[in-house]
Amino acid sequence: MSATTASTRDTTAEQAPAATLRIGTRGSLLATTQAGTVRDALIAAGHPAELVIVKTAGDQFSGPVEKIGVGVFTAALREELAAGHVDIAVHSFKDLPTAPDERVVIAAVPGREDPRDALVARDGMVLGELPAGSRIGTSAPRRIAQLRALGLGLDIQPLRGNLDTRIGKVADGELDAVVVARAGLSRIGRLDVITESLEPVQMLPAPAQGALAVECRAGDTALIAILAELDDASARAAVTAERALLAELEAGCTAPVGAIAEIVESIDDDGRVFDELSVRGCAAALDGSDSIRASTVGPPDRAEELGREVARELLDLGARALMGPATERETEGGPTDE
Repeated sequence: MSATTASTRDTTAEQAPAATLRIGTRGSLLATTQAGTVRDALIAAGHPAELVIVKTAGDQFSGPVEKIGVGVFTAALREELAAGHVDIAVHSFKDLPTAPDERVVIAAVPGREDPRDALVARDGMVLGELPAGSRIGTSAPRRIAQLRALGLGLDIQPLRGNLDTRIGKVADGELDAVVVARAGLSRIGRLDVITESLEPVQMLPAPAQGALAVECRAGDTALIAILAELDDASARAAVTAERALLAELEAGCTAPVGAIAEIVESIDDDGRVFDELSVRGCAAALDGSDSIRASTVGPPDRAEELGREVARELLDLGARALMGPATERETEGGPTDE
């Protein structure tokens, strides 16, 4: 079954067969493709499932990213879930508010895509080859701040729309380059357009970028058990640390904050190999005048504590003053189709 052939009819609890799990998703190609992977995994495990398209306020908004309110890409999905109109909601994890919603539970974090940002540039150029004054598209404050901090003299232009629209602005010559999430390009089969995958030393990704959150109602214990089979422990540990960092900073989509957590192998004094969780975070001034980084490593089962530890170090180094008005105590991860 194709991952993008979503049902667009108005599906309600009364209309849907009880045996078919209804998966709520936004209607973009990226969103339906992501939700389709969950649908296909459930079907493969013997659980019939279908996609139900839910329109969100974020899909109707065409203004600047920094003006987007908290939860605009997720609230409608959660309302449909709580009302019983769908059984499951699939989100880009970075879109979820860090404040919990007691009505729902994140029952699964499937295997994560590569969380790095990707450059799509004309003539196959990498970031360091773009001439000063090159027009590069992105509206994410995190990307803007880190690009400016590199001191390359780039002309950063606002960028909205779905992924095809964004990369199309390079092909038609409107922009010299765009920066988008590599995970999104991977999911829609467009890795071929990437001219450089940006390493975290250049640009730290958004917390939970490349990860999915699969939610169901908190009291649906049978479905929680079914969805738990889709959970990836390493992905959950990583996003738990990254989101804890974001929450501790009280920062949201208007704050230039990046984070990445990864399972790494370490060796003890007896030569035995064991897994640890490496957590890196950054905060930057939106004008690129300064940026600070912090990191730590520790057991994966301490993921939340490790994320908060890095955030506290960033705060001790002056993150609050550095981010300035960009931090508005929001708890929203940013628009999905970056």
